[in-house]
Amino acid sequence: MVNEGVADSDRLTEIVSLAKQRGITVETVSRDVLDARTPGHHQGVVLETGPYPYAAGDDLSDLAEGSAILLALDGISDPQNLGTLLRTAEATGVRLVVIPSDRAAHVTPAVVNASAGAVEHLHVTQEVNLARWLDRAKEAGFWVVGLDSEDAEPLFDTSVRPPIVVVVGSEGYGIRRLVRERCDLVVSLPMLGRIESLNAAVAGSIALYEVVRDAEDI
Repeated sequence: MVNEGVADSDRLTEIVSLAKQRGITVETVSRDVLDARTPGHHQGVVLETGPYPYAAGDDLSDLAEGSAILLALDGISDPQNLGTLLRTAEATGVRLVVIPSDRAAHVTPAVVNASAGAVEHLHVTQEVNLARWLDRAKEAGFWVVGLDSEDAEPLFDTSVRPPIVVVVGSEGYGIRRLVRERCDLVVSLPMLGRIESLNAAVAGSIALYEVVRDAEDI
């Protein structure tokens, strides 16, 4: 659906052209119609789709043999944080992102928007029990590293090379006890100022890039 008040532009023309090539119906509608169809901000173009297709059946042993980086999110509830982490995951070459199937943010239009579309290029899977999934990852050959602020080793003093699962906890409570018990190592970021912690998405993004830096040193 395209807002009838949007001026012609190269980007809009390309969107409409690609939609028609794929047999997608294009409707010209009023701004009021688009506003009613979207819970947040839009830029004059709206696409109606089905639910996000979560990945299934990824072979953890194959991923471990390929020295993959995986990201496990333990209860991230804010769509903006989830979208930011997914964007960083795609930028750092993460092969699989694991999120809980309940008590956590799911991939929604708001998350897709916050990820700047990066989620479309990722394998994201849902797990009922994250702790048990980490057990399977360890059996397959992954090293599990949790990011937390208590009883943790400094991230920059530790080798965090793939194959690795980086675990980022929720915004308010961090990593849950059973998940933390599965971690081979818990690391923290240095806080040199007066605040005690960073936003979960910012901290997780820094950790992922540290993994990439360590991997390049191999």
